[in-house]
Amino acid sequence: MDINRKTAYNTLMDVESKKAYSNLALNHQIKVGKPNSPAFVRELVYGVLERKLTLDYYLDQLVVDGIDSLRKQELTILRMGLYQLGYMDSVPEYAGVSESVALAKKYCKSKAGLVNGVLREYLNRRIRMRLPDRNEDEIRYLSIKYSYAPWIIEKWLKYYKMEFVEQLLEAGNQRPPMTIRLNWLKIIKKDLIEQLEDRGFEVEEGKLCQNALIVKGGRLLETEHYKMGLFTPQDESSMLVAEKLNPQHGELIMDVCAAPGGKTTAIAERMNNTGKIIAGDIYRRRLDQVDREAKRLGILNIQTQAWDATRVDSAYIEKADRVLVDAPCSGLGVVRRKPEIKYKEETSEIELLPKKQLAILSASSEYVKPNGTLVYSTCTINPEENEKVVNAFLKKYPWFRKEERTLLLPNVNGTDGFFICVMKRLGLYD
Repeated sequence: MDINRKTAYNTLMDVESKKAYSNLALNHQIKVGKPNSPAFVRELVYGVLERKLTLDYYLDQLVVDGIDSLRKQELTILRMGLYQLGYMDSVPEYAGVSESVALAKKYCKSKAGLVNGVLREYLNRRIRMRLPDRNEDEIRYLSIKYSYAPWIIEKWLKYYKMEFVEQLLEAGNQRPPMTIRLNWLKIIKKDLIEQLEDRGFEVEEGKLCQNALIVKGGRLLETEHYKMGLFTPQDESSMLVAEKLNPQHGELIMDVCAAPGGKTTAIAERMNNTGKIIAGDIYRRRLDQVDREAKRLGILNIQTQAWDATRVDSAYIEKADRVLVDAPCSGLGVVRRKPEIKYKEETSEIELLPKKQLAILSASSEYVKPNGTLVYSTCTINPEENEKVVNAFLKKYPWFRKEERTLLLPNVNGTDGFFICVMKRLGLYD
């Protein structure tokens, strides 16, 4: 059995059965399975996740009793096989079928014949298979074509024109580049570029942030450069949050929703290990990840602390020069990296997010000194979680003033979708 497809299968089953995040499940399974082509594994896993609704639409026509009759095991194998046949030109048709049958013999032996029959039927019928009629149900058409839950499309159509929404949907299915943040504490940009290029990587500078590099080449995170803490993988949109916060040497900074620590460590690097950063999260185990990253990067000025960010800690009232609220959100700006987010149901938990975000922002504002800075950010593009939360906060706390607002969109900026709002607390005499 092909180790690459086995690794991809185990990753997809972790996402389907254990609700694991695709990026974490993928990294874990690659480490455990040791496939000889991690790039193939990533392409197959992310491809299946990105196109899941499209694949299921076709499979439902090919399986005699419909896909509801299938268990997760055979459905996952069929999705993998169909994606290879329909989207991966590098995979010969015979390999797409035979390797899928081999997986079925391993994980659902009684369904090997079904897998073989369905995939061969697809090869016979694919020229005649069509998407739903757009004129009959435009939302369903877009949902199947781009593989998004219908409620997401309906929500975006409230704020954007149809052409723009289609561009946004398509951009969410594009594979993001590997972007890294160089660690100013350990190396300068020129030297890191030269060292990576000497090892065969293609490197170009980022477009939004001074310390961003875009790198092409495999196994970057297995290099000694990563292990020595010379860089951190991070999208430019996320790097921009630390840049907009604009931390200064010697200041007290609070990052109230810090884990897993990408923005926290970016702030620390800008401060050159001076001052102090209080990094909080509700779960101690998530803060352990922040501590591990800080150690790898040689960062000494981060103090982690478990807390409920919706509650005010009286010990820090008006003590911080700058406060970052990178709030929990629907995550619809990062579907390029976590495509499973596209299939979330519109639950009461999602509907209640703006209330939670406002509670965190309100509590965190108490820590800001007069003339201090408060930054609110999310990795979503939904106005309900962004502009509306900020507007509600400013109405409630008029001693804060909005200074700058940034909305990044994957189809416009080529980055993850991100919202960043910089606010200033007025001084005593303002």
